[in-house]
Amino acid sequence: MSRNPAIARPVRQRRLQFAARLAAAVLGGYAFTWGFIAAAMAVLFKAGMEFHDAEFLASALGLLLFLALFLCIVASRRRPAMIWLALLGGGALLAAAASLLQASVA
Repeated sequence: MSRNPAIARPVRQRRLQFAARLAAAVLGGYAFTWGFIAAAMAVLFKAGMEFHDAEFLASALGLLLFLALFLCIVASRRRPAMIWLALLGGGALLAAAASLLQASVA
């Protein structure tokens, strides 16, 4: 039984796209969640919450956000490059905002 290369190519391409989405979900989702946790913690602390309470609440919300991002990205039909751009860009913006807010607190 010989394999038809015309059939094998789309299957291989779909597998590579899924692997790229999975990597984006894990690594890009982590970067975005890290930025979210930093920004949320800075906002909560600036709003008057105790530091450790703000840290715990931001981390708990970050865990839920990571799960939601992971599921949405794996199920997405968008191109992996756009997903990477959105996650890394959003994470960088959130981390920068957190840095600026933390500088104003101290």
